[in-house]
Amino acid sequence: MTIKNLLCFLLLSLVVQMAPATEQFDEPVKFTTSVKRVSPSEVDVVFTGVIDAGWHVYSVDNESGGPTPASIHFETRQGVKPLGGLRAVGNEIEKTDPVFNMKVKYFENKVSFVQRLRLEAQNFAASGYLEYGSCNDKSCMPPMQAEFTLKGSDGPASADAKDEKIRQSSEAVVSAGVVKDSDTIKIAKVPENVKAAWWRPSTAELRSFENSDVESHGLAIVFLMGFLGGLLALFTPCVWPVVPMTVSFFLHRSANRRRALREALLYGLSIIVIYVGFGLALTLWRGANALNALATDAAFNLFFFVLLLFFAASFLGGFEISLPSSWNNKVNRKAEATTGLLSIFLMAFTLVLVSFSCTGPIIGFLLAGISVNGDILSPAVGMSGFALALAFPFAAFALFPAWLKRMPKSGGWMNVIKVSLGFIELAFALKFLSVADMAYGWRLLDREVFLSLWIVIFALLGLYLLGKIRFRGDDATMHTGVLRFYFGVVSLAFSVYMLPGLWGAPLKAISAFAPPMYTQDFNLDKSTVEPHFKDYETGMAYAREKGKPVLLDFTGYGCVNCRKMEMAVWNHSSVKDILKNDYVLISLYVDDKTPLQHPQTIAEQGKQRVLRTVGDKWSYLERSKFGAGAQPFYVPVDNEGRPLNHSYAYKEDVDEYVQFLKKGIENYKHRNAGSDSASENEIQSD
Repeated sequence: MTIKNLLCFLLLSLVVQMAPATEQFDEPVKFTTSVKRVSPSEVDVVFTGVIDAGWHVYSVDNESGGPTPASIHFETRQGVKPLGGLRAVGNEIEKTDPVFNMKVKYFENKVSFVQRLRLEAQNFAASGYLEYGSCNDKSCMPPMQAEFTLKGSDGPASADAKDEKIRQSSEAVVSAGVVKDSDTIKIAKVPENVKAAWWRPSTAELRSFENSDVESHGLAIVFLMGFLGGLLALFTPCVWPVVPMTVSFFLHRSANRRRALREALLYGLSIIVIYVGFGLALTLWRGANALNALATDAAFNLFFFVLLLFFAASFLGGFEISLPSSWNNKVNRKAEATTGLLSIFLMAFTLVLVSFSCTGPIIGFLLAGISVNGDILSPAVGMSGFALALAFPFAAFALFPAWLKRMPKSGGWMNVIKVSLGFIELAFALKFLSVADMAYGWRLLDREVFLSLWIVIFALLGLYLLGKIRFRGDDATMHTGVLRFYFGVVSLAFSVYMLPGLWGAPLKAISAFAPPMYTQDFNLDKSTVEPHFKDYETGMAYAREKGKPVLLDFTGYGCVNCRKMEMAVWNHSSVKDILKNDYVLISLYVDDKTPLQHPQTIAEQGKQRVLRTVGDKWSYLERSKFGAGAQPFYVPVDNEGRPLNHSYAYKEDVDEYVQFLKKGIENYKHRNAGSDSASENEIQSD
């Protein structure tokens, strides 16, 4: 695959990843499901799809690494067995796709997918779904599903009894999020009306408490992240040398000083408009809920892991990333053929294209952090900060031309910045892999493995800054400057700082990035706070039995601020004692990909939805019961699931968090005292 095609594939994948999960839209493909009896012992499950004009659905046998093929997934099977695989029926088209650089098979207008099943018992049943991919010439939908159910009692009567047992297509994974048999006994003792109350919506009651609104991170931090990213991009070999040339061009092309200044300012403003427009495009693709969901979405994190690895390799000198030269040539020709504002805008657009090899990795890294902020305006605000830093020198040097003579000359120091950014992107790529690793339960990147890799990466960065390691593009005769020496010492010291973490040291400075402490096999520190339960109903049953309030912790494996709260606030002695002794702490991971033993169908926003994973279940609980979708999200509740205080989001204030917990305990005691008093009055009246 060429660099051009690879870039196109990455950009297309990014668009697909950033398609709104909760946005209301008409599906371009409508599937209906039917069951056709072909013999006394065989049936066909038929998925018939009507495809909107301009769209197409991919077939079942496309090559790996290409678009999403059609596939069938069984959730339950009782007395049935698949015969062969899923087959497609219709006018199949086979063409070479320039994006994927491979031949793909797809259907237009109409398609049918058929799965034949053999009946092996008199009573039979099956359920599952068809997963398919669809695209048009401009965009792709995320993988969609068409569900089916099959049930009957007219199968072969001679089948053995053992064939009537449920056959699962895959084994259920046992984890803390799945209820165990012993826990089921506890839950079974709870009256059904109490169980129903646990799931009853409490949004209005929660909002009745003071300060119930979930706190936001603030767009100021997002803007600052973007601005710092723009400053780093400014000092790269793709941008810095262009600044004096561009400013000199505007100053010399016009004898009118005021006109030259105006054009230079418009040039800088055009850069801002281009990048802000890019950020707004991301905003239009996504909704606020979908943006928040990215923080805990395993596929999103895995995608950015691969993307950052790719960018890091480029910064380290493995290869050069560049957009197709034809794009630059077309924009240049258009700029030369036009005048006025359009010409200046096209010149700015040319700079954006030419500098992509340096700015692209930084923008990709920023979007990974900005998108998971959860605010709908985050991409636009972040890109405005990035563009402002990038455009500022063009305006500043136009206002003060004398400064051009004092600009640092281009040289090897810019390659040092570029390589250093490569090390940093490599380190942060591991963060995104860690999220996917924990969500799917792979356990490939436990805390000690993660720390070991970070120790090595930052130690190598320190050695590079001290001149002990060289990469392609480095000047062999370049001496280590004082500033470079200081940064090298800091990087090596950071590696030394992380070493005790291999034995369980908390490492508060990186608690937001490292995997949770419970993933570490060898831990000498036993003082960390761990949740009592990771299942809602089991924990509620236990709290009801013990007569304790519950602190619900809606969290996620990929939630950076959750880890920061756990390390900076939970582990404080005053908070730790309350959580361990006075509350039943239930942590619910909304990105847990463990399959539910029995998928649940729920109605939400007028549509039916199937909850297939443990994370789906806890995410639905947070939305339906409390009207929230943020992580971290803390709510103290009583034994009936009613809020005891306002919710608490991310805020590293120990004193405020202690007051938040104590208020919940106080309200719990007051509420129980009221209940006891009412019961005594009823007895006396009797």
